[in-house]
Amino acid sequence: MKQTKERCCFATVAVGFAAFLALQQQGQAVRIDADDIGGVVTGPNGPEAGVWVIAETTDLPTKFVRIVVTDEQGRYVIPDLPKTTYRVWTRGYGLVDSPQAQAAPGAMLNLTAVVAPNPRAAAEYYPAGYWFSLMRVPAKSEFGSTGADGNGMAPNVKSQAEWIRILKSGGCWACHQLGSKGTREIPQALGTFESSTAAWLRRLQSGQAGSQMIGTLSQLGAKRALAMFADWTDRIAAGAVPPTPPRPQGVERNVVITEWDWADPKAYLHDEVSTDRRNPKINANGSIYGSLELSADYLPVLDPVRNTTSRVPLTVRDPNTQPAAGAPTQPSPYWGSEVLWTSKNNVHNPMFDERGRVWLTSTVRPPDNPDFCKAGSSHPSAQLFPLARAGRHLAVYDPQTRKLTHISTCFSTHHLMFADDANRTLWTSGGGPVVGWLNTRMFDATGDEEQSQGWTALILDTNGNGKRDAYVEPDQPVDPTKDKRIGAGFYAVAPAPDGSVWGTALGFPGAVVRLNPGSNPPATALAELYELPLDRSGAPVAGFSPRGGDVDRNGVYWTALASGHLGSFDRRKCRGPLNGPSATGQHCPEGWTFYPEPLPQLSGVTDPGSAEASYYTWVDQFGVLGLDNNVPINTGNGSEGLLVFKDGKWVVLRVPYPLGFYTKWLDGRIDDPNAGWKGRGLWATVSTRAPFHMEGGKGTTSKVLKFQLRPDPLAK
Repeated sequence: MKQTKERCCFATVAVGFAAFLALQQQGQAVRIDADDIGGVVTGPNGPEAGVWVIAETTDLPTKFVRIVVTDEQGRYVIPDLPKTTYRVWTRGYGLVDSPQAQAAPGAMLNLTAVVAPNPRAAAEYYPAGYWFSLMRVPAKSEFGSTGADGNGMAPNVKSQAEWIRILKSGGCWACHQLGSKGTREIPQALGTFESSTAAWLRRLQSGQAGSQMIGTLSQLGAKRALAMFADWTDRIAAGAVPPTPPRPQGVERNVVITEWDWADPKAYLHDEVSTDRRNPKINANGSIYGSLELSADYLPVLDPVRNTTSRVPLTVRDPNTQPAAGAPTQPSPYWGSEVLWTSKNNVHNPMFDERGRVWLTSTVRPPDNPDFCKAGSSHPSAQLFPLARAGRHLAVYDPQTRKLTHISTCFSTHHLMFADDANRTLWTSGGGPVVGWLNTRMFDATGDEEQSQGWTALILDTNGNGKRDAYVEPDQPVDPTKDKRIGAGFYAVAPAPDGSVWGTALGFPGAVVRLNPGSNPPATALAELYELPLDRSGAPVAGFSPRGGDVDRNGVYWTALASGHLGSFDRRKCRGPLNGPSATGQHCPEGWTFYPEPLPQLSGVTDPGSAEASYYTWVDQFGVLGLDNNVPINTGNGSEGLLVFKDGKWVVLRVPYPLGFYTKWLDGRIDDPNAGWKGRGLWATVSTRAPFHMEGGKGTTSKVLKFQLRPDPLAK
């Protein structure tokens, strides 16, 4: 075997003819089969433990990457590789990338780690959240009285916590990272400006999201926020670097990550789906489906067995339906004035059912509702709470027949999830003042979209009599003789085993809502509201502002918080009444528990939490990852990986390549329950609105990722 010293050149590695090879290293063997690549990574001081070894090829129908981590002796095995040639290199904290070597399955390949020449070079490989932690957010003393004419703060933002909520789950981080190379530097293509503040204002006006970004800037207070962003990038340009992350430890070294390219560089993904949430054995070894929110009218599809991608074209029922995104506000430094996002369907979230069909939250018509949704209709839900408009609806695609069916709903949709009930009820979020559902059993039997759907306002049982009565409106004071409607619409949605349906309510301090449909929804549906706890001054006790969340099989709700926590709410811990005139949100602080996520805290923030900005929490109810049932997992977008919370500790499954991993959802599928770790895995996709911010820049596409945990780093 002969290696060059030049990074871009490949070494030729002899491929063994035997199906079983071994290399002695410190008395222990690295053993591989004919479809593995294995070896040892060493540096100047010996074996390099806890670094990644990456194998990549473009010789398959779509780009394919597999990543593993070295053990305590620097050994690695990349298992079960499709037969082709790979570029292989190592990446790790404290290092820069090693020269790429060429290898094929069945080969032994030792790699030499390259120590970073300085802290700045090493930091180029750190997750975005570490760079984000260098941001100096406004001090607590800046909030309260001076307002926009004084220190530039938005006068309606009363606290540092509220400000952080807007920056994270309410704004920037809800769409992309802050701290990726594409955001911590000002692109030269943007132009020349008299100040970094002016450059930031111009960059926030760029592209089709420009108006939305400027809107977020106004919420924060443009003057103060621009000063913060400019200070952040100026200090980074001057050489500031974040603290060094820890290398993978323990079970983190057992991970096998596989990546496939899909979609196209001008589209961005929101979610993927691999199986039925209620039964992870559905669609075993089948295709993965994605959703291109705003960007394009097709479902991207991956066949992970054949390593091929395809597309399912999407249509709307009414040709007058308009694209969801507008024109660019200002030219983008990446794409100029080109209109990238053209979708009318605006598909947000896909979900499998028990028959292997893919259900979608999808626009099918213009927003004005048909008459059966409005006042004067005989529809049971419309009689209680008529609806005039709905921005996004439902659709279902059957891979067997290749038929797409549009379903016009009176309520808007965002996320969707099936309940485990006789009606196979599909619950949705995004309805604003209502929560909507579809009785899919009835719809399959009749095709009647009008009678198969329903929706309900969120009504608290304020008088405590256990039934739904006349109510006061959200802006009216509590009347102990009546119930009360709340305006806390569902963002996430998660049916629980006991028949209740949980959701998150965005904002500050935010809340979770438990909806009990009752025996005859919507007439019997009642809600319970549990806000994030505040102290007497109105400050958060610990965590605040949920975004995505999920419920476990015990009825405990888990959610990602803007404060940089995983929060759990256990209703069984509540000591006081769950309904009645005092049960209006702050009545069960004892139900909440907070777990800080594993990133440094933002500069200038002394409260608990971290710089992490997880978008969603998904609960591994059936132990698909192999760590146990009911394990909550956060989409650690600052950490650029999945954050698995097991036995009070975090397991960080970092995606080291390409830099910039950011996802909004995941699910777990069992392909073969008898195949051990090889027969199961978690699936996610790259969900950033700005894939061109990732390593590779313009032209980079979204990826599908599969996460598996083997029993040890050398298992094959």
